[in-house]
Amino acid sequence: MTTPNLDPSDLGACSGPLMPVRSPNVKVPTMQATPHRHDVLILGSGAAGLSLALRLHDDLSVAVISKRELREGSTLYAQGGISAVLDATDSIESHVQDTLKAGAGLCDRRVVRHIVERGPDNIRWLLDQGVEFTRDEASASTGGYHLTREGGHTHRRVIHAADATGRAVATTLEAQVRGKPNTTLFEQHIAVDLITSKHRPGKTNHRCLGAYILDLGTGQVEVHLARFVVLATGGANKVYLYTSNPDVSTGDGIAMAWRAGCRVANMEFMQFHPTCLYHPEARSFLITEALRGEGARLLLPDGERFMPRFDPRAELAPRDIVARAIDHEMKRLGTACVYLDISHRPADFVIEHFPTIHQRCLELGIDITTDPIPVVPAAHYTCGGVMVDERARTDLPGLYASGETAYTGLHGANRMASNSLLECLVYSELAAEDIARLMNDIPEPPEVQPWDESRVTEPDEEVVVTHNWDELRRFMWDYVGIVRTNKRLRRAKRRADLLQQEVIEYYSRFRVSNDLIELRNLLEVADLIIQSALRRRESRGLHYTLDFPDKDATQRTPTILIPDSYRPRHGD
Repeated sequence: MTTPNLDPSDLGACSGPLMPVRSPNVKVPTMQATPHRHDVLILGSGAAGLSLALRLHDDLSVAVISKRELREGSTLYAQGGISAVLDATDSIESHVQDTLKAGAGLCDRRVVRHIVERGPDNIRWLLDQGVEFTRDEASASTGGYHLTREGGHTHRRVIHAADATGRAVATTLEAQVRGKPNTTLFEQHIAVDLITSKHRPGKTNHRCLGAYILDLGTGQVEVHLARFVVLATGGANKVYLYTSNPDVSTGDGIAMAWRAGCRVANMEFMQFHPTCLYHPEARSFLITEALRGEGARLLLPDGERFMPRFDPRAELAPRDIVARAIDHEMKRLGTACVYLDISHRPADFVIEHFPTIHQRCLELGIDITTDPIPVVPAAHYTCGGVMVDERARTDLPGLYASGETAYTGLHGANRMASNSLLECLVYSELAAEDIARLMNDIPEPPEVQPWDESRVTEPDEEVVVTHNWDELRRFMWDYVGIVRTNKRLRRAKRRADLLQQEVIEYYSRFRVSNDLIELRNLLEVADLIIQSALRRRESRGLHYTLDFPDKDATQRTPTILIPDSYRPRHGD
């Protein structure tokens, strides 16, 4: 769902779109003649989805579903980099301990170590694909690559491509995937729901068989069958009014997996990036944490530096602490933003290391070599998600999840900077290994029921979708944001329940559209966030509530939500 520019007095800053722009005269779909068949169906085309496609055997038939253009997703906009132990003075143990500390006691120690240990090999894999990371020939201990430091890290271990690492990764992987003859790319397609054995007449083993996919060009819902399905659809931060994420981050994979009977975990831990550019013409433009890693300071409008009052690590404290500090100061002073200042560093250094930010800010009249940058917090990363095991498998046989869609146990109550791209690379590698192990044992899926539109019509009042989209994102920001209370959460739950009922009724009567699918998924995810937040009766990591402001040592377990249709998994 995309929108035109809105009045900055209405939005404040760093807002995602609120109202949809629709294509007129949507075509009436026709019945699909035969289903598409694949060995592996990948839903999502960020680093998680594309790296998986590249790692699968060339003799497999692979399909990648992308809601927009192939590269359009959160990976493209990631600025900072990828954390990995690449410096001879660093260590696996240090990276593990930093991650555990940032996760506030909720990380799975075994998972953290497994991911960190695979980090260097995954960076070498990206180099082999052609990703050009920033070099520093003077740094012999790092193999000639420049490493930066971000919040929560005690060493320089973030490898990057200037300040546009995500773009370098996304465009490189895209070019490689487009050259693979065994991979079919379906751009401008969106998944409606997963197909499971319940869609097949008669009794059969419970399994994922594929997905119903809406072709946004024709308006037709198609059947895509596959022996293995992978959710790599990204996070759900578009559930909030202000977000650093692109329009496609609507929690589709999490919502579909939940409806299919998979457990989700830790959905209360939604990370707000502390520094999103505050400017009416720069919607969702992120100011990377690497600026703070290179010495940038957070200032109040009068020039006072305030982070040392909140944490001894100051600007290099984990993101939850920095975001809450900014939120506190903005509310205390009634100011619209705070400022991030790196102008004390040499101008040549700033321009060399942060060319994208420098150029974009110049376009808006801000010279970051001489002026502070106005910034506000914005919803940035979904730390929870669909529960997966050490092979990236969900509760539903045949269904995997990787990247921001998945809950692996790495992030705990707070994601440490630049661990996310590392996680999606590792778990896509694990999924590829498991699929290769099982491929010869899994038969092709049987025929299933086609998508039934015999009892639906064209929408008569699409204002239901646009109004509910707007209301959802506003109450989630106001009631389920950086600081929460039980009263606010219960109020949000009542609103979410009412909107869900309206959308369920609308969904059952009218043909699906991109906007309706995304709204349905966002409402599902909003409810999961609210339920999880109500269950955690303490403040820990990204979940901060005024009713329980202290950490409770007895609550050091994930918040796991179990759907009514959940079936415990028994092997493959």
